Parts: sequence; C-alpha cells; structure tokens
Amino acid sequence: MNNESSELRFQAIHQVVTVRERHWVGDGFYVSTVFSPHRMNPQMLSPFVLMDYGAPRHFPPTTERRGVGEHPHRGFETVTFAYQGEVDHRDSYGGGGTIQAGDVQWMTAASGVVHEEFHSEEFSKRGGLFEMVQLWVNLPGSLKLSAPRYQALKGSSFPQIRLGGATARLIAGSLGGKKGPALTHTPITMFDMDCSDSTTAEFELSPGTTTLIFVLSGEAVAQEARSVRAGDLMIMDRDEHGRVQLKAEAGTRVLVLNGQPLNEPVVAHGPFVMNSRQEIVQAIQDYQAGKMGTLAPTL
Repeated sequence: MNNESSELRFQAIHQVVTVRERHWVGDGFYVSTVFSPHRMNPQMLSPFVLMDYGAPRHFPPTTERRGVGEHPHRGFETVTFAYQGEVDHRDSYGGGGTIQAGDVQWMTAASGVVHEEFHSEEFSKRGGLFEMVQLWVNLPGSLKLSAPRYQALKGSSFPQIRLGGATARLIAGSLGGKKGPALTHTPITMFDMDCSDSTTAEFELSPGTTTLIFVLSGEAVAQEARSVRAGDLMIMDRDEHGRVQLKAEAGTRVLVLNGQPLNEPVVAHGPFVMNSRQEIVQAIQDYQAGKMGTLAPTL
C-alpha cells in the first residue's frame, strides 16, 4: 500500500493543542487544563467537557492534608485516573475510598453531590511521585438530574489488549473483542496505552464520534504525518474513517477518549455543567440550600 492510500484510510487530524501552563487546584494537585469549554468549542469536545493533567511531581512526606476540600458538582461525571500516588475521596451520596495507583474512580454527580479529594494518609506520610488525570464527562439533559452513582474501578479489572506493539488497558466501551468494566450513560470507549518499546500501534473507533488522544509521556508520529509529544492533545476529525496509527518511541503513554457527541447546549459555570443559564442558577440555589448534601466532619 502506498503512502497516499494509507493516508486516506487514516482518520484526519483536526487539531493538535499544546498546553504548558500549570496551576494549583487546592494544595495537592498541580495541573495543566488540557481542554475546557471556556477555551475550545464544547461541541467539538462532546461528550467530554474538561480535563486536568497533573504531570509527575514529587511531594515530600507530611502530616498535613493535601488536596481539595468540600465542593459540589451537578450535571456531569468526574473520572479520576491515578497513575502514581493515591487519592482519598468521599462524597455526600455515600461514595468514597482510596484510589490507588492504577485505579480509576468514576463518579456520576448527576443531580448533585458534595465531595472532597485529598492525597491518601499513607501517601502523605511516605511522600513520592504523584501523577493523575481528572476528566469531566457530560451527561445528556435527560439524565442531569438523575441519581448519583459511584464506581471504584481497580487497576486489576481492566482488560489488557495488544494494539500492534503496544498494550492498552480498556476502561470503558469495547475494543479488540473485550469490554471495559466502567458503566457509562452514553456510548464511550476509553483506554490508556503503554509503548514499552519503540513500536507502531493501530486501533479503529466508530466513525462520526469524538476522539481525543492525549500524550502522557514520550513522543510519536500520528497518522504518518504529525509528531506529537508529552503534553499534546490530538483532536481527530469526525469523518468516515476511524483508524488511528501511532509510531511511538519507547516509553510513550497515551490516553484515548472516544464518545458519541451529545449535540446539546453546554453551559458550564464553576463546578456545574448544564444546558442553560437558568439551570446553572438553580444548581447554585440548590447547593446553597443544602440539597446536594454535606460531608460529616472528619475526626
């Protein structure tokens, strides 16, 4: 197959975004906001809303609590990937626990929860490298006021799939004849991929869907045309081709997000993602009235 025909069968790259800025969320998460509805067209990202990446950072031992205290969410889901380090979480709907390295936490805020996220007590005591991703996944309007849900997904629960010379962990959706353990409200395929050696990885996703590929570490050539490296977000076109190829250097890791666009208005304000300004106002009023619950004081 010549290069011309090879390029035709690959999904086109719409845009590559590089974000280098970093900022603190609370005092435990030093992150870059990779994408958000305030910086990009939210319809291009749908059903995904926002993603923060905390690149590997060393935290010294401490007896203090590092993290983010009590705060609300409504109208969407948070998906937290713990790559290194540990996070303690609890919410007003009864979800909670320790997210260990390799685990994923999928919290459906829906009608509203109040939660907190801190480095685990054990990790804080010993210190070490901390690396995480937090993704916001939108809910369709018909489910924004549904009951919250909490999924604690252990690293051992993710099917391993060979994609060329790379190994993928399937978190949600179907790929390579296997199914990820996460329950989703709309069609979503989500996996991360590790290239321990220099290799070529290929995979195919449904045409017409949103595909976002974030490079966690390393460097690769995508679609035989574009070099991408750590910190780059590649946004694919929603065309008739769904095949992606990455010629990756050893040590390259990527996170792949794929989902069916919701095609609904997106109005995001602080910790709320709704379909209208009126719904945002109602969310604020409901939170202030205590309708999203509260957290019991820690001992």
